[in-house]
Amino acid sequence: MKENHLSLAPQIFFGTCARAQRPKPGCSAGVPSLLNVWRLLGVFLILMGSLASVSAQVESAAITGKVTDLISDRPVDFVTIYVEGSNTAVESGQTGRYLINVPAGEDFQLVFSRLGYRETKVAITALPAGGTKQIDVALAPVESTLEVVVRESKIEEGGMIREQPEALRLLPSTTGNLESILPHIALGVSSGSGGELTSQYNVRGGNYDENLVYVNDFEIYRPQLVRAGQQEGLTFANMDLVRSLSFSSGGFDARYGDKLSSVLDIKYKRPDSLRASLELSLLGGGAHVEGSSRANKDGLKKFRYLVGARYKTTAYLLGSLETTGEYLTDFADIQTYLTYDFSKELQLGLLANYNRSIYNFDPVTRTTAFGGFFETLQLFTAFEGGERDDFLTQMLGVSLTFIPEKKENPFFLKLLTSAFRSDENEAISIGGAYRLGQLDTDLGSNTFGEVINELGSGNQQQSVRNFLDIQMYNAELRGGLEINSGQEDVTRAHFLQWSVKAQYEQINDFINEWERLDSAGYSLPFNESAVELFSVLKTENELQSTRFSAFLQDTWTWRKEDRADLRISAGVRATYWDLNEELVISPRAQILYKPLGGTADISYKLAGGIYAQPPFYREMRGPDGVVNTNLRSQKSAHIVGGITSDFYYGKRNPKKFRFIAEAYYKSLWDLVSYEIENVRIRYSGLNDARGYVAGLDLRLNGEFVPGAESWLNLSLLQAREQLIGVEHREVVGRDEEGQTISEVVEYVPRPTDQLFQLSLFFQDYLRKNDAFRTHVNLTVGGGLPFGIQGDNRIFRNTLRFDTYHRIDIGFSFRLYDRQKSRRANTHFLKFTRSTFLSLEVFNLMQVANQAGNTWVRTILDQQYAVPNRLTGRRINLRLKMDF
Repeated sequence: MKENHLSLAPQIFFGTCARAQRPKPGCSAGVPSLLNVWRLLGVFLILMGSLASVSAQVESAAITGKVTDLISDRPVDFVTIYVEGSNTAVESGQTGRYLINVPAGEDFQLVFSRLGYRETKVAITALPAGGTKQIDVALAPVESTLEVVVRESKIEEGGMIREQPEALRLLPSTTGNLESILPHIALGVSSGSGGELTSQYNVRGGNYDENLVYVNDFEIYRPQLVRAGQQEGLTFANMDLVRSLSFSSGGFDARYGDKLSSVLDIKYKRPDSLRASLELSLLGGGAHVEGSSRANKDGLKKFRYLVGARYKTTAYLLGSLETTGEYLTDFADIQTYLTYDFSKELQLGLLANYNRSIYNFDPVTRTTAFGGFFETLQLFTAFEGGERDDFLTQMLGVSLTFIPEKKENPFFLKLLTSAFRSDENEAISIGGAYRLGQLDTDLGSNTFGEVINELGSGNQQQSVRNFLDIQMYNAELRGGLEINSGQEDVTRAHFLQWSVKAQYEQINDFINEWERLDSAGYSLPFNESAVELFSVLKTENELQSTRFSAFLQDTWTWRKEDRADLRISAGVRATYWDLNEELVISPRAQILYKPLGGTADISYKLAGGIYAQPPFYREMRGPDGVVNTNLRSQKSAHIVGGITSDFYYGKRNPKKFRFIAEAYYKSLWDLVSYEIENVRIRYSGLNDARGYVAGLDLRLNGEFVPGAESWLNLSLLQAREQLIGVEHREVVGRDEEGQTISEVVEYVPRPTDQLFQLSLFFQDYLRKNDAFRTHVNLTVGGGLPFGIQGDNRIFRNTLRFDTYHRIDIGFSFRLYDRQKSRRANTHFLKFTRSTFLSLEVFNLMQVANQAGNTWVRTILDQQYAVPNRLTGRRINLRLKMDF
């Protein structure tokens, strides 16, 4: 069955022709029709239907705690605890302790009921499968006028950062993508060299290709040819559909895949009522609708749906760049998540996405001044030609989840199958005539600000015709078993998880790039007998391969009232790729410890393991276009230690603040060295480096003003590497004759070495009118290293960009809220649940940050690094309606 699935899916879903590639014999290029999508859906449904005869259920979590009398503080026994709407209940024991299994992945109300006390309902946000949360409740007697007290305490499952998206929706963002908020809420995350134009992010000295992204347990992939932030469209995750997100900056569990740096785990909603939203702004907009069918006689809502569509255009934003011209950008996507519950034990899920990014650019002129006050240079370029880029990505995933309703030793099985295709087309034909000169910086001169000395002039012509088609099909079977052996006051449990996965990949790559340079009428490199091109790259590659992976993990939980909460997770992953015939074993472990019974709310974390990243196509392709099929996995030995403290601050704020500190060290080997141009990563295609990363991450978040969450992150790191067989040197000074003096160094900075990164997201509101709020987004980051083009091996990454610093600010006004409005029945916006209007100012201080360099050569083969600057100040207006 699996072989049939892998062989038929490419033809049914995507057809046999690439959309905009060179047509294959007997076939014309065309856009894959939506009819083909539904045909593949039919194939998947048939496959899933054949498995419906097996038993299945929804994953579970656990809530434990203690119930006491609010007045006497004594334990209360025989309290009935149950999930509202369910028929499963437990009772508290003589010590007031209780333990109840609850459904994972959905919000619910936990009810506490006992004769003589007021019934209490506690709203519980969705818990991850296998997660444990402590809820201590102090019940008020019926005759008492006191309010019930609820205290929460838990170890974060897997040591991951967890956030709800509601507080983040109004954060000012130029991209509109969820990933752009990570530098403000997660540990050790920066936006890299692409700045505000990109959703790519670096984590603890790694690059963007080292990050995992999951949505509802499906691994998400992305386009590969993007070379500049201007080309980036919409990423997969739609904020309107997100229920929760979890993020690990390193030391993650064996159940997550094979990357070196991070995991972003996103869960979409399971709606139970009809809701919708609409958003409009100068940079695009979006809409979504969600709902479910009516409950049957058993109270089960069998069908649930989420549908979201987004549109983004960055022409207005790109108009602030130094290169003038006509920017025509159209980025759009539509996606849906559907679930159908055959019973309380068996659920079918479908996740589908269609994403298209079109970037057209016709440059006219560029004027860039750079250098110091005493020597300021200016590059002026007049262009002709243009760029036409088209990226199409599609994804379809189907899951079948089964968890039998068992009180003792519950287990689950989950089958996931998915198909992904990325069809990428890049066409550039741009010529430019440039002039590089020195500006007059004498304030008293009549020629102040004008070119007084021409250093060089010439022409640059670039031609690119690149086509890349990637298709991936996979099937995975996951399982889990919980074994409880605790007593009334002691919790002991094992949660075993396992998985086996197979993935087929087919890649077709066609590259045709050349660049011609001339200076003062002479082509570079100069040849008296012929005209030579500065660079030429022509290649065509086709790869077909299969990857296999599996993991086994056990999470042991021990908890004793007023003593401690301990969680130990240990597991191992194994991966095999038939292309390079490499088998990699990756053991990983975590220890999370939280003392109980004291006044301090502190937990400790220690994690580590061996992490391996099998190569993908981009790592295998060298600068000459040759694919190295013998490339080995990049590897890392990783250790992380951290502390999390929850504490109260201020008399007016009833909610705890959270402080997190983590220190880490990574030893790296079998690395594939690379250089970064804007956001494009260019690999060497060889396992030619080793290195290390060490750092410290600090985060403080909480409500500095009640009801408005804020985050402050500070990261310090050092990332170093050594090219094997290269004696690195660095310049330490100059002699009397002006010649450079250098010395040998063992390690040099990696392209992602960033000494510090400070991120702040702060919210505030008017004391007498909380409908008017301010959202400040501040980022300050140390300059990233780079080297001289074409000569970046011995003296490697010796130069640095300027410090990146930027402030975005937003002012939002709640025009209407059905729950708070005094004129809810007569307000002109009463057809909405809530409506917000936001005014956003991007790059408030008009800082000219740098995203890379344009290298200009003279006839003497001297090179000048001309900075490519990011966007200037822009104002955006945004309207958000929830229905």
